[in-house]
This record gives sequence, structure tokens and C-alpha cells, in this order.
Amino acid sequence: MTHLARVTRDGIPPETTRPDPDRVIAGDPVHTTWNIEDRDGLFCGLWQSTPGKWRVSYSEWEYVHILSGHSILTDAAGRETHLKAGDSYIIRPGFTGTWEVVETTLKDYVIR
Repeated sequence: MTHLARVTRDGIPPETTRPDPDRVIAGDPVHTTWNIEDRDGLFCGLWQSTPGKWRVSYSEWEYVHILSGHSILTDAAGRETHLKAGDSYIIRPGFTGTWEVVETTLKDYVIR
């Protein structure tokens, strides 16, 4: 086993999903995920979504780094955070609100 894993889509079969229909507020967002690591409660890889808006509720920690696109996270109090290429954020457990993809967004992520 190697102790390094390159964060890339190359050679990794993608998983394509959509948010649960009862969570979708607008559009028909399609999510494509390239899971690079999935073990011991740690998940990391690349995720992409087409435009749309859906309700989110986080029970885990997530670190995100936006590689391309534009999304807006809006918390339950209505505060908007625009996520654009080069931005990095930590989403803490308990965050509820909406995720809106304005322009197809690609991020790398680590979830614990």
C-alpha cells in the first residue's frame, strides 16, 4: 500500500447521484463524485454538481476547496456565503440551510 494518494479523477469510476427529490428547491442538480478514500470514517475525493438548489443538513465535518464554479451556501438564518475557485471552507456539524450551484462547481473534499 502506498501512503500517498493523488487527488485526481483519472482512473476513478465516477458515481452519479441527485439530491433526494424532497430536498430540491430549484433545478435538477446532478452530482458526480470521484471517491478517492473511504475508510475508518474518513471520506475524500472530488465532487461536481450542475446548477440547482437543495436543502442540506450536516452531521459530519467537511473541508471543501473549490476548484471551479460558483455556489452559494445559505445558513438557516439566511446568511449567504459565496464559494468560488480558490476558496476553502470548513462546514461544521449542525450546519443547516441550502446549497445552490449557480455555475457548475467542482470541489475537493474531506469528510470526517
